[in-house]
Amino acid sequence: MPDHVFGRSTKGVLPTAVRGDGCYIVDSAGKRYLDGSGGAAVSCLGHSDAKVRAAIRGQLDALAFAHTGFFTTEAAESLADRLAAEAPAGLERVYLVSGGSEAMEAALKLARQYMVETGQPGRHRVIARRQSYHGNTLGALAAGGNAWRRAPFAPLLVETSHISPCYAYRERREGESVEAYGLRAADELEAEILRLGPETVMAFLCEPVVGATAGAVPAVPGYLRRIREICDRHGVLLILDEVMCGMGRTGHLFACAEDGVAPDILAIAKGLGAGYQPIGAMLCTGAIYDAIAAGSGFFQHGHTYMGHPMAAAAAGAVLSRLLDDGVLARVLPQGEKLDAALRAELGQHPHVGDIRGRGLFRGVEIVADRETRAPLDPARGVNKKIKALAFEAGLICYPMGGTVDGVQGDHVLLAPPFIIEDSQIDELVTKLSGAIRGALAA
Repeated sequence: MPDHVFGRSTKGVLPTAVRGDGCYIVDSAGKRYLDGSGGAAVSCLGHSDAKVRAAIRGQLDALAFAHTGFFTTEAAESLADRLAAEAPAGLERVYLVSGGSEAMEAALKLARQYMVETGQPGRHRVIARRQSYHGNTLGALAAGGNAWRRAPFAPLLVETSHISPCYAYRERREGESVEAYGLRAADELEAEILRLGPETVMAFLCEPVVGATAGAVPAVPGYLRRIREICDRHGVLLILDEVMCGMGRTGHLFACAEDGVAPDILAIAKGLGAGYQPIGAMLCTGAIYDAIAAGSGFFQHGHTYMGHPMAAAAAGAVLSRLLDDGVLARVLPQGEKLDAALRAELGQHPHVGDIRGRGLFRGVEIVADRETRAPLDPARGVNKKIKALAFEAGLICYPMGGTVDGVQGDHVLLAPPFIIEDSQIDELVTKLSGAIRGALAA
């Protein structure tokens, strides 16, 4: 059969997925794959949720599409109301888009327009962190701090400052308390703001729990509170990227709730639609919205499919499943079971340096030497071998390289559906352990 799809890679042939069954995807040969990473931390409800599918069918029967330049829809309005009601304090307005990169682009452009409309046109600089990932569109890619993703497109990227990540396993000094380390890491932001000139800095953005580039690295206690204080002191907007870690993945609908911090702008996606429809959202404070309303009255941005009623209906049903049907309440206890199973199986492994994360968002960092924390030689491609061996065994997981600095380091990211059962946790850990052993022996 001719193949005209331009896929992610030009190498190899992928199996064809034909059916979803709870936490599993089934291919055309009948092989079952346990989705241990939710794709890319997307499928929080698994692959066959009856209520979400029914909501999509119902919206299709009523209205498939209405352009937001002409209409609003009940699906979009009710979703925005629900998100605003559950959001951190002050986040009152919801801008619906089609995915995470779009949400981050909207966040960056809104931050800039806010500065222009409030008489601060000199504020245009963005500060982010090394080893971050904020999307693949040019603005989001420029904000991100992942070296290998940025490298080919560097001449096209807007200049962004990058400070150290909050990465206690790698960055905390011997004898330094976790709290002291967090404050030291956060204080790099103030130093960078002062270096650039506060009057030029528009926003600081970060992931409360770093996902793809570092493998479920959470902010340590106190870090984000100090970040919030520094931003407030210098009139800098705080943008939190919860595209991967939000929507219940860490055990809270919004990940920053655990840190006791409310941002000025927040981006969500992935778990918002749970894979049933492509959707994301940018939330902002009432103060930012009011500044636009009192000024030009028009956000100079937009996409054709923003606020799509089919996507909004799906996301509304996902939220109902998480909040009304109690699925979110499973995340912390099942996350603790997953963490315990990983530690029991891999906690003393000579090449497992760290097991970390929150809720059902967990990372395993693979090292050459457990004592020195030295990373493996990137030429070995251990993360790629783990992915291939796990997939062969019927496990979908999310290994990545460049964990330490964009070049060195290997980790495996786990983000299974919130409906995962105890026996499936055992299956996940057993298959992952076998893949790690096989990759290191190769």
